[in-house]
Amino acid sequence: MIRSKLLVILTAVSLILVFGCAVKQPSPSEEVLESTLPEATEVPEEFSEPVDTGYVDDGWLKNFNDNRLEALVAEVLENNQNLQAAAAQVDIAAALAIQAGAALKPTIGLGAGARTADARDLVNPTQASGAFLNVSWELDMWGRIRAGATAAEAAFRATEADFQFARQSLVAQTAKAWFLATQIKAQMDLSREAVDIYAQLVELVETRDKIGKAAAQDLPLARCNLASAQSALRQVRSSYQEILRSLEVLLGRYPSAELEATSTFVAVPPPVPVGLPSELLERRPDLIAAERRVAVAFFGTQEARAARLPRISLTASGGAVNSPLTDILDVGNPVGGLGVDLFAPLYAGGALQAGVEIADAQQRAVTALYAQAALRAFQEVEIALTNETLFKERESYLQAAVNEGKEAYRITEAQYKIGRVDLLSLLQTQARLLSVRSSLFAARNERLSERVNLHLALGGSFESGQSE
Repeated sequence: MIRSKLLVILTAVSLILVFGCAVKQPSPSEEVLESTLPEATEVPEEFSEPVDTGYVDDGWLKNFNDNRLEALVAEVLENNQNLQAAAAQVDIAAALAIQAGAALKPTIGLGAGARTADARDLVNPTQASGAFLNVSWELDMWGRIRAGATAAEAAFRATEADFQFARQSLVAQTAKAWFLATQIKAQMDLSREAVDIYAQLVELVETRDKIGKAAAQDLPLARCNLASAQSALRQVRSSYQEILRSLEVLLGRYPSAELEATSTFVAVPPPVPVGLPSELLERRPDLIAAERRVAVAFFGTQEARAARLPRISLTASGGAVNSPLTDILDVGNPVGGLGVDLFAPLYAGGALQAGVEIADAQQRAVTALYAQAALRAFQEVEIALTNETLFKERESYLQAAVNEGKEAYRITEAQYKIGRVDLLSLLQTQARLLSVRSSLFAARNERLSERVNLHLALGGSFESGQSE
């Protein structure tokens, strides 16, 4: 009898060795993308802009040569609460992968107990006790458990990639907020300068008015512009405190607006290599996460299909039972056994087939989302590359406009003092100069922010030595 059971078990083990590796693997990311996109959509070998397509470097944060920004990023990575929540999700996914993989291994348990053989005999009841070791193992003949474990591992890798993208996005958000704070601080300095200029202009008009060389509307007009400049300064101060508080929340600090920004922009680093579109699929963490979710759905489909097939489990147990009789006779009472359990689903009301259809639909959904994410990633790179050139040209034009505006204001101011132009002409010249200087600050911030966007779009890490 025992030999026949052993034969059945050995046969089952042989089958698991033959069929246990039958879990298929998903197609590479490029093949998935090519098969999902419309036939008319082709991914080019290079990006549209004529740029260096060399190896994408890591450590882009240091390229800005801003020690204060690097210190802020280090603080954000240490204290940001959203990032800590994302890190906890990685731990959860890792534990779930371990749980799913544990189903491939035998389950071993130890049990013990005692009971009364005849509960009606309250004077001399017969007691029996024992301890047992139980082992059970489901043979994964059709790859169902293996597919589930592989899907859980892929989900863990996707969550890991999500966390990496969250880190990079958070660093990019911090850098852009810091550059915006620099712009607003520079704008605030410009607003103070405007208040001083208009205050001096009021004094000049008052002097001219006393000697009868000012028009009747000049003094009210000068005072109106001074009040407007003072109002604009208050508005900029509000914006400055708002961006500081936003930064402090990112840092995990209380939003007290005590952080102090600088009004001096860092230089835009030199152009960077952008790699190839095909490399983007393997480099950007968010695309890696999307591709791993395709794998999760792929293995989920296999698991659902295998759930319709029979299941075989091996069981073994051993132990000993002690009672007063065995103690008197000084003999042991070992017990044990081997078993094979078979379960074949015959009818489940269509639930199993519905599970397969759900898994198929989920696979189609995540594959489409992956293709859309890839297109969006290509779009982000192309936009950032185009803006690299356009924003640089825009800044050069604005700088030329500032230089010419300063000269125009110098001439107009001199002409006003000798009465050759009226106050309105002077104010208009001053307003144009202030406006173009403000636009120049915005352009410098846009160039820095767009460079951050380019690094984020390319998938290069802000840390050194991250690329493989």
